[in-house]
Amino acid sequence: MKMKKASVFLLSAYASAGLILFNACKSPDKGSTAANDSTATAIKPTTSSAGLTVPSGFSAVVLAEKLKGPRHLAVTPQGDIYVKQSEDNGDGIVVLHDDGGKATVKSHFGNYGGTGIAIKNGYLYATSNSDIYRYKLDDKNQVINPATPETVVSGLTNKRMHNSKSIVLDNDGNIYVNIGAYSNICEEYDKDKKGCPVLNDAAGIWQFKADKLNQKQSDGVKYATGLRNVVGLDWNQQDNQLFVMQHGRDALHDLFPSLYSTKQSADLPSECMYALKKGDDAGWPYVYYDWIQKKLMQGPEYGGDGKKEADAKYLRPAMGYPGHFAPDGLLFYTGSQFPEKYKNGAFIAFHGSWNRAPEPQEGYCVVFQPFKDGKSDGQYEIFADGFAGPKKTPDGALHRPCGLAQGPDGSIYVTDDQGGSLYKISYKK
Repeated sequence: MKMKKASVFLLSAYASAGLILFNACKSPDKGSTAANDSTATAIKPTTSSAGLTVPSGFSAVVLAEKLKGPRHLAVTPQGDIYVKQSEDNGDGIVVLHDDGGKATVKSHFGNYGGTGIAIKNGYLYATSNSDIYRYKLDDKNQVINPATPETVVSGLTNKRMHNSKSIVLDNDGNIYVNIGAYSNICEEYDKDKKGCPVLNDAAGIWQFKADKLNQKQSDGVKYATGLRNVVGLDWNQQDNQLFVMQHGRDALHDLFPSLYSTKQSADLPSECMYALKKGDDAGWPYVYYDWIQKKLMQGPEYGGDGKKEADAKYLRPAMGYPGHFAPDGLLFYTGSQFPEKYKNGAFIAFHGSWNRAPEPQEGYCVVFQPFKDGKSDGQYEIFADGFAGPKKTPDGALHRPCGLAQGPDGSIYVTDDQGGSLYKISYKK
């Protein structure tokens, strides 16, 4: 859906009329909460000029419109914003400058669409759905030769389903990339239940050397496996560790109606935050996490019945969220502009569900997950809501949050790959 100025007007009008509610990014019932799983808590909201509902003291503005499927983004200390776009007709990357309330377009380049983008150690890294590229930056963090990127990795698994490539870099010269499973639950590839072959070349995080060119997937290290599809990921500087957000499996009721009700299928399995270390196995497709029972469960395709727990060898999530919210962005906040409670906590962009029917579709919001000493701590809060507007469905939503980044002044930026908008959220005492 292309963004139109009329849509912004309508969104603001609905917000001022009170039709965009702060609890639209719905949390589960209090009766099903768990101490180590996240349930939304209420905070006093205010409606911004951008039509979003944000906590009191915060403001949100539409910094740019009519972008072409903006996915992830990276911001320089000079206030330039590199946005990775999903369209590939010569402007796979658009460069904006934040002029304090509106963004100006500086340039665009890249004849490939994609999702991932990051800045580290003098380079801009960006991905197509198959490759990782890098561009040398000058002392002002501007790309020197936009027409001639270097290829870091090429030929990553790309079989259309879950094929976006998100990236993040650590502090030791490594780059990490998601290679999503090209299947919901491996049912078409493991009919004899002898082991899912998709795990050989997908469903995990691969690690590569960031300064080595012309690598293939076989040159990398499978850093973690058993992850169905990761889109949001970030490096937690507080404990120097990779964190990722997994999109959970679909169709529990559709495939096993005798074991799962439609309500259970809407709520399960959890969307999971994982703190990863080398060699971890999160268990897809054999297990899933039930945030209501606070348990890792054996998948029904592999002998589970909704009650049988999984082998303890699989990694437990750092936090579990309601099913099908679709976490596409993850950002650990290290700035000082926001109140102290946000420091080192995580923001998550939930793109929004498509398959919770007959229950209402949910997500379409940005939430804040508190952290303490590098670990998730307590319930999440709905931070920015109202993106979808009056119709919360994949086709009907006006906007869907996707990427997150922190600016040099401590504001955060949110991309919207549905309406093509870029939001800036700031705080004033």
